[in-house]
Amino acid sequence: MIGFIGRDNELAVLDTRLRRVTDSATGLAVAIRGRRQVGKSRLVQEFCDRAAVPYVYFTATKGAAPNESLPVFLREIRESSLLSDATLVPDQASSWADAFRALAALLPDTPSVVVFDEVPWLAEQDTTFDGVLQTAWDRLLSRRPVLLLLLGSDLHMMERLTAYDQPFFGRADNLVLGPLNPAEVAATTGLGAADALDAHLITGGLPGILRSWPPGTAPLEFLERECADPAAPLFSVPESALLAEFPTPDQTLRVLESVGGGDRTHANIAASAGGRAGPIASGSLSPILRRLTADKRVLAMDEPLSTRPGKPALYRVADSNLRLYLAILRAAQDLSRRGRPQGAFRVVQRRWTTWRGRAIEPMVRESLELAALAGNLSWPEVEAVGGWWNRRFDPEVDLVGADRAPVAKQVFFVGSVKWLGSPFDEHDLTALRRSAVQVPGYTPGETHLIAATRAGVGPGLESAGIDLVWGPDDMLSAWQ
Repeated sequence: MIGFIGRDNELAVLDTRLRRVTDSATGLAVAIRGRRQVGKSRLVQEFCDRAAVPYVYFTATKGAAPNESLPVFLREIRESSLLSDATLVPDQASSWADAFRALAALLPDTPSVVVFDEVPWLAEQDTTFDGVLQTAWDRLLSRRPVLLLLLGSDLHMMERLTAYDQPFFGRADNLVLGPLNPAEVAATTGLGAADALDAHLITGGLPGILRSWPPGTAPLEFLERECADPAAPLFSVPESALLAEFPTPDQTLRVLESVGGGDRTHANIAASAGGRAGPIASGSLSPILRRLTADKRVLAMDEPLSTRPGKPALYRVADSNLRLYLAILRAAQDLSRRGRPQGAFRVVQRRWTTWRGRAIEPMVRESLELAALAGNLSWPEVEAVGGWWNRRFDPEVDLVGADRAPVAKQVFFVGSVKWLGSPFDEHDLTALRRSAVQVPGYTPGETHLIAATRAGVGPGLESAGIDLVWGPDDMLSAWQ
């Protein structure tokens, strides 16, 4: 099994902040936000263990009132490495203001770390918490050599914590923690490029799932192994994320499930997520989609990329593990719970290749965009990579590389993604050429053609008009 994995850049960021605290002998705050199960708590615990300075780690409890949270906070201080004499900690505090005063008085003269995990839950139960934190920081804590780490999984509320109209504005650096990237997944699983990309799609790059992946285990072998355990992290991580974000079934959950099931357009989502009364009205659906994309970041919205404005926008589940769970794994988990692990794996096997062919597209686009921005493609002007489609989705072009998005000045390449066991062949090239000419901004003889393919290209195609073949090794190198 895998222990702590990756996060070298994030650990370096925190190390740098601690050095600043040491050099200046004054406080510094960092707000760390990231979706559930992305590894925020594990990262910060690892940092505290490596830093070898006194620290206290307090985790809030959802729904706990201040009179319940304050004794726990004081107990954590009493049991922490901040001080050698636990009797110095007061027995009780009547408010967070009192608790912060006690904390400031107990901080050592040498550098230390104070961690508040799940800050949004504290703010939910005490509307004055943000203001009290700001006052305590300005008057007491920032004058001490302390690194204050504020963690939260509610992305919208964590962004609000340091927004310009909030008390803590300008007082904390912001660190956004995303999933592990494909190169980190490859390093931790010990898999080759193609299988590592599959592993990233399966796990979403979430450390909580990757820790259960035996090094060297092939993706389908891992899936078969997990199907024998309905409580495996592969199932429980996305299931718990859904329960945390949507504790009761409602219209928002139905919208998310609709997108996870494969509906991508506004109209199809409205019809699928509606009830007996018919599709969800646009006036109700649009705010839900905005909340799921802008606030919760559970969904991602893609717009057609070309030199002309285009419609419609397409929606997808942003986290590939949650996307896989909604599309396939939830049905497999139900069979596993009923003692049918072989049936569960057959469901996965039957749907896997088709699902992967669509799910890999955002990763292909991101890898091309990263490579272009790093100067590793032949088109240095490329800054955005997306796809293009018209209202009829005929054609639907997988890849478009341009100088900006969503409306570009110039299109430099268009391409197709074929992520199957067979090579990109003459038939695929003919279809790409037929579709490419319909992309606004495509110029015959100037706009290049590329093929993203898991199994390479057929004989002679590299010299028959394909200007770039983008394979698993190329994709993985974009993150290295």
